[in-house]
Amino acid sequence: MRSGQATRRPRRLLASVALAVLGAATLAVAGTAPAKAEDALERVRKQGFARIAIANEPPWTEIKPDGKVAGAAPDLAREIFKRLGVPDIQASVSEYGAMIPGLQARRFDIVDAGLFIKPERCRAVIFSEPNLCDAEAFAVKQGNPKKLVSYADINSSGAKVGVPGGGTEERLALAAGVPRDRVVVVPDGQSGIKMLQDGRIDAYALPALSINDLVKRANDAQLEVVTPVKDTPIFCAGAAFNKQDEALRDAYDKVLAEMKKSGDFAKIVAPYGFPAEAASLTTREKLCEGPN
Repeated sequence: MRSGQATRRPRRLLASVALAVLGAATLAVAGTAPAKAEDALERVRKQGFARIAIANEPPWTEIKPDGKVAGAAPDLAREIFKRLGVPDIQASVSEYGAMIPGLQARRFDIVDAGLFIKPERCRAVIFSEPNLCDAEAFAVKQGNPKKLVSYADINSSGAKVGVPGGGTEERLALAAGVPRDRVVVVPDGQSGIKMLQDGRIDAYALPALSINDLVKRANDAQLEVVTPVKDTPIFCAGAAFNKQDEALRDAYDKVLAEMKKSGDFAKIVAPYGFPAEAASLTTREKLCEGPN
């Protein structure tokens, strides 16, 4: 009997120890869960700033020579976050193709860079309601020698088109059948205009406001703008957030709606050439083709 009892006691002891360890582990996980799930708005309030990704593409976003971050999207984000109790924004320039991966990796708290709301993007991140809307445009040589008014024209004419990496224009060109070797990714607006002037591309594609700003700055009578590009829709951008930061997105949306209603939204975006009313003509759900 004693030998039998002696063998059972360690088993009971081991079982008790295992349960204790499991309980401690459960408590440890439970104890760390709130830290992992910390409210995103509280996090940026503690930071004192929101980290935003921008593209340095005036008038959507711009880095001034003195380093100041400007443009319709950052100005709007700065005001919204101030009203949410976050004093400032800290901007990082990023290619469009790197913005969503950076947001998913939490290198940014928000992308507010004229990132158009598209179904495929809605599957990767969550968007605010539309904030900035625009049409597509081409910058071409004066007289538009290749008669480029659509991406189909670029495809059939053998023309080369400059596009921002990972942007909507790259997708539109490829979808129209333009071969990859004639879709030239350019690093920034100034480089695109220079490539057009040098004859290395036949058209430079960007939203109309961005193209008009670049051509105006170039002050080159040998350039002109074609807009809207045929068979392309009016696009609307929104602020993009990590999928886990729905509460932060909702807080942004609440302030955005208040600003649209009060007229404060128009005061920020209209000076940059954006029609304030266009952002109220559609919704995130329609642009995502479902709830987001």
